[in-house]
Amino acid sequence: MSEVWQLAIILIALVGGLVAGLASPAALFFFALLTTYLFGLVDISSALVGFTNNGLITLILLVLAAIALEKTSLLARLSQMIGNSSLPMTLAKLGVSTALLSSFTNNTAVVASLIGVVRRNQTHAPAKLLLPLNYAAILGGTLTLIGTSTNLIVNSFVENANLKPLGFFEFTLVGIVLVVSGIVLLMLIANTLPDRRVDTAEESLPYLLEAHVADTSALVGKSVVDNRLRALKKLYLVELERSGIRICPVPPQLVLQAGDVLRFSGAVESVELLHQFDGLEWFGKQQAKGQNLVEAVLSPASKLVGTSLKDARFREEYDAAVMAIRRGHLPLKGGLGDIELQPGDVLLITPGDSFSTNPRLTTDFAAISGLDLSVRLDSKRSNLVLFGFAITILASIANILPLAKGLVLLLLGLLAIGAVNMTEIKRRFPIELVVIVGSALGLANLMLETGLADVMAQGMLGVLNGYGYFAAFVGIYFVTLILTELITNNAAAALSFPVAYAVAVNYGLDPRPFIMAVVFGASASFISPYSYQTNLMVFNAGNYKFSDFVRLGLPMSVLYSAVVISVVPIVFPFK
Repeated sequence: MSEVWQLAIILIALVGGLVAGLASPAALFFFALLTTYLFGLVDISSALVGFTNNGLITLILLVLAAIALEKTSLLARLSQMIGNSSLPMTLAKLGVSTALLSSFTNNTAVVASLIGVVRRNQTHAPAKLLLPLNYAAILGGTLTLIGTSTNLIVNSFVENANLKPLGFFEFTLVGIVLVVSGIVLLMLIANTLPDRRVDTAEESLPYLLEAHVADTSALVGKSVVDNRLRALKKLYLVELERSGIRICPVPPQLVLQAGDVLRFSGAVESVELLHQFDGLEWFGKQQAKGQNLVEAVLSPASKLVGTSLKDARFREEYDAAVMAIRRGHLPLKGGLGDIELQPGDVLLITPGDSFSTNPRLTTDFAAISGLDLSVRLDSKRSNLVLFGFAITILASIANILPLAKGLVLLLLGLLAIGAVNMTEIKRRFPIELVVIVGSALGLANLMLETGLADVMAQGMLGVLNGYGYFAAFVGIYFVTLILTELITNNAAAALSFPVAYAVAVNYGLDPRPFIMAVVFGASASFISPYSYQTNLMVFNAGNYKFSDFVRLGLPMSVLYSAVVISVVPIVFPFK
């Protein structure tokens, strides 16, 4: 079997594994690279050369330096954009601010820092703001080279192909058109999103909490209503289990017995209401020692998916106890420890001492909030961080200092002033991203060296059957967009770049517009809640349904695509 077909089979298996979610993207990419080595397609030194790529090192340094940026007051100031203005005006202010901030810091940090503020807003329904906020952050990532990890990853491929590196503001003209048109569209159609602020307990307060009545509890021998279990603010008794028999709804006059299991539906802040009942042992109580609670969103690739807390031995494996579970707007029933977990489930956790250093957190959870909520830099160090970051970026733009070298100096400075520490760096080190990018660079090189990329390019040109290079450009963009919705943005960029480059070479054209088709196509994560990390975060926080993403994401994707297809060839001519 020729090298081309061997590599093709490996890549088909890789894509199949990514779509099916058989393992984390990092594990699948590394296994694919390892397989090419075992098949003799590449030697060990060539296989690992991608892990020392300058673009990858820059990306790692940027992620680590951003740890300090997240602890400044900059993100908190965005909350001032949510006031008493009309919905369109609020969306305009929030959208512009979010887009500008996400153009040079982590999208996940921007969205995570604002979710709580948006949900507490009394003027507008969170469902009308959270999804637009997420889309504004995605659009903002297209403004600069460091706006999203995808841009830096593509730049790694560009440098690896011995092409001129992408400039810091090379994306900006197209990005500005995308941001402006996207925010205008959000102002016009965001009001069509349903208001999820409903009155029914099961939908508006969807966390499932569980407690059992101890033998010595003062609740024993008294009815539900006499124990005032019907009069709890934002906490509703939805089910009682006795001797394996579930009673739902619970009659007000039912007398409680020792060993009864009570299940409540309630808001996060309602957990502390359970403290007032003597002898009521709630799930996770023994783990709770006054620490901040943590909300963790289950990743689609998590090993916890399809299993229960009991079967997964969650407490032992993570040094943490799950106090409650939330699944979007859907009410949950049954034992807390027996519920079969699904992607996107939000777990309310009381963490132990070693929880935050568990290496499985990055693979099992798409987002974790609460770990650093109490950490904020004082104004002096906050200003030093912002000044240092600005100087580093300006020095890179002015070609005074390479970005990677500037970020090394910045990171050393952040360590010196205590803005970050080695524990944070070890915990936040983007090992998954390193494995994906390093492996993807090796696979991309093989696609070009073996001729597979050229075969795929010829196949695309054959399908287009003489429609010209513009049709090929459009084809590359839509292939990348579809892959982004199916297998995440970074993986889509890794697989699309070699084909885009080969198509440009076949036509004898400047590769830039085809590279930009990959860059912008890989950022078009609008329709599926599972295609991008922040999509999954707001999916749960806003009680959205899949149809809500289609309602807002499909028009956004159409507009975004129209802008890219029409503006990129103007800014980046083919010849």
